[in-house]
Amino acid sequence: MENIFALATEELKCIANKLQDRIEEGLREDNQEISCIPTHIIPKKHIEDGKVLALDWGGTNFRAAIVEYKGGHATIIEDCKHRLDAHVVKGFTQEKLLEKMASFIVELKQLDESVTKIGFCFSYPAASRLNGDAILLRWSKGMDIHDMIGKPIGEPLVKYLNNYKGIRTTFTDVKVLNDTVTCLFAGLTEQTADKKPFDSYIGLIVGTGTNMAGLMPLNKIDKLNIKEDSVIPVNLESGNFHPPHLTVIDDLVDSMSNNKGAQRFEKAISGGYLGELFKTTFMFEKIKYNFDGQDLSNILNNPAANKKEHVDTAKHIYERSAQLVAASLAGFAQVIVAQNSTVKNIYLAADGTVFWSNNYEHLVEAELKKLLPAGVTMTISKKEKMKEPNLIGSAIAALS
Repeated sequence: MENIFALATEELKCIANKLQDRIEEGLREDNQEISCIPTHIIPKKHIEDGKVLALDWGGTNFRAAIVEYKGGHATIIEDCKHRLDAHVVKGFTQEKLLEKMASFIVELKQLDESVTKIGFCFSYPAASRLNGDAILLRWSKGMDIHDMIGKPIGEPLVKYLNNYKGIRTTFTDVKVLNDTVTCLFAGLTEQTADKKPFDSYIGLIVGTGTNMAGLMPLNKIDKLNIKEDSVIPVNLESGNFHPPHLTVIDDLVDSMSNNKGAQRFEKAISGGYLGELFKTTFMFEKIKYNFDGQDLSNILNNPAANKKEHVDTAKHIYERSAQLVAASLAGFAQVIVAQNSTVKNIYLAADGTVFWSNNYEHLVEAELKKLLPAGVTMTISKKEKMKEPNLIGSAIAALS
């Protein structure tokens, strides 16, 4: 069976170059394919001890936790998790969503009057505000709660919780940030083998959806018109990239989605769409209607129990995803090096169910060696280093 998902190295380099162009456009002007959203939360070098409510909503589950930061280390002392995906929230209004979230948060027994700050990892396209809140720009990952678009995310939540029966504290502050930024924050303490800081840091998510973030000098973000050279986290919203060299299968998956024309990169690589790519490839066979990324992974893990053409296609889809991620990282690295030619060592703080499955990170690493700018290396975080980065990063943001 022909591998229609195959990509040559030159095609991947073309994709990296195209992404570099799109990122640089997003740094110059708003409303571009790659949004390049500055996040107005700068992590402090010295964070005061304290407890915060850390929230994480990324497409599948909603998590609430009490995180204690003490002596330079963050510890999750209590947490709960509930499914809150596109199927659960179908038909929800903002009021219904807030009620559902509050019903989960109130379960936390360690939520007392000492917890007054919230860090919320909200993994959907949102514009950061100067006060640390964010405005929802659009939904992704199949979500659609229409009356929330264009409105603050954190402020209504704080008001709702402060009037919710059973909440034993009064919240005074909320910081809302993307999962790639929380991942970035969680990785900032990592150093090179000789104990020096890395030259630059990237946060990457490849799970239900995908996105990247990095630290960039303010004076390189032309649309801000700020001459300072201090750095600020920038959430790319790279899942909306429309790469060249996609297939007719990708076009069909896009045409059947609820956001046709948007998030084309995400639809080619993330767990929320890998199953759709497989189903569409075998559209004339009887494949279960809710076949998803986990089912694709199950085929890869149990080749003897599946048809050879199914195993081969699952492998091709999966490997292409890793190749595309490597190309996107190379494109981002090209932007970083163009901004600062002294950058040689980049640390990649990566997370997501897809990234840490079936040897995926090693596939990405192998492709990066072919695609990164000459003289530039990228060190990928270890899985054990990235435990709960969304909750830990959110807590660091809340205390910054």
